[in-house]
Amino acid sequence: MDDILLIPVAILYLVVVGLLFLYGINFFYLTYLAWKNGKRTLPVQSLDHFPRVTVQLPIYNEMYVAERLIEASAHLNYPADRLEIQVLDDSTDGTQEISAAAVERLRQSGTNIHLIKRLNRQGYKAGALAHGLETASGEFLAIFDADFIPVADFLKRTLPHFSDSRVGFVQARWGHTNQDYSLLTWMQSLAVDAHFMVEQFARSQGGYWFNFNGTAGVWRRSALEDSGGWRADTLTEDLDLSYRAFLRGWRAEYLREVRVPAELPVSISAYRRQQHRWARGSLECAVKFLPLVWKAPISLGGKLEATLHLTGYGVHLLLFALAILYPLVLVLSRDYANLISLFGIAFIFNATAFAPTLFFILAQKQLGEYWWKKLPICVLISAFGAGMMLNTVRAAVQILLNQPGTFERTPKFGILYKCQDWTNSRYQIQLDPISYFELAFAVVNAGTVGLAIALGNWAIGIYAALFTLGLLFISGLSIYQSIAVQRHIQEGKRSIIQQ
Repeated sequence: MDDILLIPVAILYLVVVGLLFLYGINFFYLTYLAWKNGKRTLPVQSLDHFPRVTVQLPIYNEMYVAERLIEASAHLNYPADRLEIQVLDDSTDGTQEISAAAVERLRQSGTNIHLIKRLNRQGYKAGALAHGLETASGEFLAIFDADFIPVADFLKRTLPHFSDSRVGFVQARWGHTNQDYSLLTWMQSLAVDAHFMVEQFARSQGGYWFNFNGTAGVWRRSALEDSGGWRADTLTEDLDLSYRAFLRGWRAEYLREVRVPAELPVSISAYRRQQHRWARGSLECAVKFLPLVWKAPISLGGKLEATLHLTGYGVHLLLFALAILYPLVLVLSRDYANLISLFGIAFIFNATAFAPTLFFILAQKQLGEYWWKKLPICVLISAFGAGMMLNTVRAAVQILLNQPGTFERTPKFGILYKCQDWTNSRYQIQLDPISYFELAFAVVNAGTVGLAIALGNWAIGIYAALFTLGLLFISGLSIYQSIAVQRHIQEGKRSIIQQ
């Protein structure tokens, strides 16, 4: 049996680690670009005229944060006669009543604001934005999701960068309102900082394509319409539209110095749902756009970067394959001693697995933080990311099986302080059964750790240990939080009975 497995396992293993090496090298490259251009900022400009702007606020069942968003949008520092606000509320709970009351109060104070309700939620967020566009009067469209808090000078700092008529959209950086709430939100904040401080910044500085992040940005209306408008045929309508715009010849600007705070998910179930949507949507866009990217009149480097960008979640698929292959590699290395040198080459490739850690460190350094204090947690984030591999595998399988995708919102609870409890709030998500598979897969990887130690292969032992740690964290926290939510539900039922 070993003879039969030898060649295919060896080839597959080298292919997997070779691809991971490619992604790792690209992490190093983007980190270098961000470091090289770290002090570069776009010239500060002022508006010589005030174009008409429509602010779109897509909302769906966000009773804890809807009013906060609407109020902050109404306080944007921009001429009132040039500003229009659309509250695109598709909610099916009590959120529309909250939105209606806020809109009416602001309308009476002179704000040009409208509550727009649809009869159905066709197209999800993309459908809501497209519906609002039909009556929007703005030459530019600023978009904020419900969990964001627009800063007052946002429009005056972003609109000047449309002075180049080929700039289709401007993206600002995401900040955080609750990064210190828990270990989960802290690790998320570091990952988000790395994406915006390093990856988005490096891609923009390097002249590569990057994506509109769905919120905290502004679109030129003519660019949006020229690119085909909002579409819901993928679960990442923002990435989809971005690539259609680039393929049509539009440019984009990324403003790292403009920060818009947002609430991070405090529930691991909510975070898992968010990551699943992003993973599936990104892979859908990869299938849709990669053939077009490689036909586009851009440089070879640009095509390669776009490919790595669109397939970024493929790293999770490669890590899953690696976790499956490790036990076979260990057994084969024991029976075929001459293969140790071959797999040793793979170890060199694997060394780039820690490249993302540089992302996190550089992001914190450029934010002016004491990055060395966060070094341990930055290393752990690699394990945290690996713990999401089955979540991404599921998304890929759904695409392969052509299962219809559903846009599932990420619940937010208006959490700003450590003392706030969210487990007795609405919008709780039931425990995802995948948690049990993650727990079982953690046990499998723990077995790989034991086998690696027994055979003296410390490299594979370390990587398998990281996989185990990440899977245990994700599955364990999911189960723990689910129990906490159920406890509150049971306490509420007992309280009602006693009354």
